[in-house]
This record gives sequence, structure tokens and C-alpha cells, in this order.
Amino acid sequence: MTNARAARTVLAAALLTLIAACGVPAEDRPRTVTPPPGPFPHTATAAPTAAETGAVTEMLYFTRDDRLVPVIRRIDQVPTLDALLQDLVAGPTPAERDDGLTSALPGALSNAVVELVDGRARVTVGPAAADTGRSDELLAYGQLVCTLTARTDVEAVFFVRDGVPLRVPRADLSLSSDPLTAADYAVLISPR
Repeated sequence: MTNARAARTVLAAALLTLIAACGVPAEDRPRTVTPPPGPFPHTATAAPTAAETGAVTEMLYFTRDDRLVPVIRRIDQVPTLDALLQDLVAGPTPAERDDGLTSALPGALSNAVVELVDGRARVTVGPAAADTGRSDELLAYGQLVCTLTARTDVEAVFFVRDGVPLRVPRADLSLSSDPLTAADYAVLISPR
């Protein structure tokens, strides 16, 4: 029994030494760590950029790989519906584009006008620009609906053209002239 006990003690000591050798060495000062190359969802920065330091948040929806992706921006004040729409139509920032984000709005719905009517955003849509080569109206409508209903003062969104309700695609590919919410596009929303 003494030999077995001694063997266990030696084995335990060797195992503890092996485990201790696998640890991360201690350092006196913090240092910058460069992430390994590879596909990562997004990169973080040590200090916020100017666009990340505003007093309020603005949520916009852009696209990546045929999905809707929420983006939170920090801005100085709560935007009007027109300003929100302008920010959405302007598209992703260079950093957001580097993260793979794009927009379906240019050409499809870039000439829309929005107003709030009894808690619902009425979006007046003009004809799409000719020869845009865009065929992703579903994502364009989803971007508008999800962005506008992310605000607390907008319950739903409906679309009109020339004063007539417009039937627009929902995520299930059905057409609807009813007021829409983000729930109508939920299957297309991708976590950041």
C-alpha cells in the first residue's frame, strides 16, 4: 500500500505541475492584444469613436447576407422621423461597411417621405429609380419598418403611393397593405 500511495502522490504532483505550466503568465502592466485573423462578428475598440459618444441612441436596421441587422448609434439628440429616415437612407458608416453591412434602400425606397399619424408612421413612397439593379425590396421595406418601429412613438408602419395604400412584401413573402411591425420581419432579423 505504501508504494501505491507514493505513486499516487507522485502522479498528483506531476499533474499539478502540468496544470500550472498551462496557465497564462502574469504581467506587471496591461498590454494590447491583437486578435488572431479570422471571421469575427465585429471588432471592439478601446475607446469610443465620436459617433459612439452621443447622449441618446438611434437604432437603424441595415442588411448583411439577406438578413436585417440592428445597429445602434450614439447621437446628440433624439432624431425626428425625417432625420432618422435620412440616416437610414445615407447607409452604413465606413466602419459598419467594413463589418459587412449594406443597405437595400438606395434605388428601392430612397425617395420615401415619412410622417407620424396617430402613432403610426405613414411612409409615402415614390417610384423606384430606374436601372438601379436592385431586387431586394423585401429587405428595403424590412429596414424601414424595423427602424421606424424601434422608436417608442411608432406602433406600426404603413405605406402609400399617390395617396393609395401600397401592398408591400412581408418576410413570409405575402403582400400586405395593413400596418406592419418588426414582428412581420422577425425571421429576417439577425443578431449583430
